[in-house]
Amino acid sequence: MSLVNCRIHGREQIVLEPLAPLAPTPDEVVIRLGAGGICGSDLHYYFEGRVGNFVVREPLTPGHEASGVLEKVGSNVKGLEAGMKVAVNPSHPCGRCAACRGGRENLCERMFFLGSASVFPHAQGMFADQFILGARQVIPVESDISLGELAFAEPFAVGLHAVQRAGGNLTGKRVLVTGAGTIGSLCAIAAKLAGAAEVTVCDVLDRPLEVVMQVGADHVFRSDLADMKDHAGRFDVALEAAGHPRALLSCLEGVRRGGVIVQVGTLPHDGMQFPANLVMQREIDYRGAFRWGVEFDWAVQYLAERKVDVRPLLTKQFPLDQAVEAFRLAADKTRATKVQVMGTDIPMTF
Repeated sequence: MSLVNCRIHGREQIVLEPLAPLAPTPDEVVIRLGAGGICGSDLHYYFEGRVGNFVVREPLTPGHEASGVLEKVGSNVKGLEAGMKVAVNPSHPCGRCAACRGGRENLCERMFFLGSASVFPHAQGMFADQFILGARQVIPVESDISLGELAFAEPFAVGLHAVQRAGGNLTGKRVLVTGAGTIGSLCAIAAKLAGAAEVTVCDVLDRPLEVVMQVGADHVFRSDLADMKDHAGRFDVALEAAGHPRALLSCLEGVRRGGVIVQVGTLPHDGMQFPANLVMQREIDYRGAFRWGVEFDWAVQYLAERKVDVRPLLTKQFPLDQAVEAFRLAADKTRATKVQVMGTDIPMTF
């Protein structure tokens, strides 16, 4: 069986390169790709050759949402063995900077995050039949959860972290989520887990709203058609997961005086006006949420114990050698929520 490595060489240039079998050092493991979710940043790298200031300057293997099966285990590694199903943590903080020492590893000053052109040489990702990682970056899972579901651990951790930034305990609170894509839907799930009495999600497309209702949203509405005056001041917490200026304005209008807004989505870099006086006049707490920390472990546990069901979010899976088709479908939000690529000869979830 020949191994494949999916590499982005530039704008709309995916090359499937042959991959030689890998061997771990004593403290590493070799992982066979199970499922890899295509994220918004992966789409930017493919269609634009960059994510903001992070430009593809050498062939980049994308992918930071992945599950897999251990194929080889280094001689020093304890508690792991070949054949184990694992969730893969793509984050490798330095452990030494002020952020790491303060328990906020997601803000590490020297973060090495897989599938990213933020450093050079690039941090190669996991859309390859085999990849090597340090043993501490994998979490073995013994339940019958599918590899496709397990690959949701990373984006689900984003939603869990957003809720933590909102205060953690949302018992009895009314929550607005703007954006019904993968992250918005997972924010809605996380909010319900945190005790929210009511979760309302808005989007500009019907299909995502139909899907988010399947994972537990209480109410949905089309933000491009609704009058936000009907929702003004209704919400205790608003989670902005659309990454659009109008969505942020919906949060500012929808949250009550003294409420909390958490920005999860990436807003445009240029030409955006921010109505800061609304924050001042209404004493709104405006917070950011960037990636996640310990929430990754929580996400794996919730998924493995089937305390949440992410299957409605999974639109389609493609074998790795059909990555171009997978990326094109993932970019069409009228048809897809989460699209995954699967390792060669790995059975599809459905």
